[in-house]
Amino acid sequence: MSRSASRTPSPGVTGLLRSAIRTGIAVSFAEGIRRRSPGAVVNALIAFGGAYLPDILERRCSVEFRPWQRIYVETAMLTHAVGMLGPYDDIWWWDNLTHIHSATVLGGLIHVLSRRLGVDPEQRVITGVVTMGILWEFMEYIIHASSRRVGLEPILVSYGKTDTLLDLVSNLVGAILVLVFGDALLGNLVRRETE
Repeated sequence: MSRSASRTPSPGVTGLLRSAIRTGIAVSFAEGIRRRSPGAVVNALIAFGGAYLPDILERRCSVEFRPWQRIYVETAMLTHAVGMLGPYDDIWWWDNLTHIHSATVLGGLIHVLSRRLGVDPEQRVITGVVTMGILWEFMEYIIHASSRRVGLEPILVSYGKTDTLLDLVSNLVGAILVLVFGDALLGNLVRRETE
């Protein structure tokens, strides 16, 4: 067996993992309906759509994801969907984990786009992840406050200033991880002129 073949999961294992992740998202959706939790339902729907992001990008952008990259993106979607069922409230580090994970997905996308355009990704990754993080926190606050005013359960929950600051720091950690490891881990998604 070649070295590259030994590092790459077989399509069967990858397919099983991807099916398990998507099933987990579907179960989160069903549980959200059972609990009558709009937040869990909406987040599971968004997560399910996000799980197909690698497939969409492959068709539209002439790239090919490695199996672990697909699973990494899909796992980010699953952790968000599951988080709405209790871990965000019950496990202190869950929110930080999901923010770092999502920030690496967003930062990775910005990194790959920058490299494909032939520009240095450093400033773009940091700026993009931090800007999107701030916009997300602002949207979270507006949705939460507006929902409470009209007596509805919010689909996003704002936990206060300390939580917002920790979310933004977690996003920054994710962006830095992309800058440190992006070229080594995402090179297959960057178009090279010599290829």
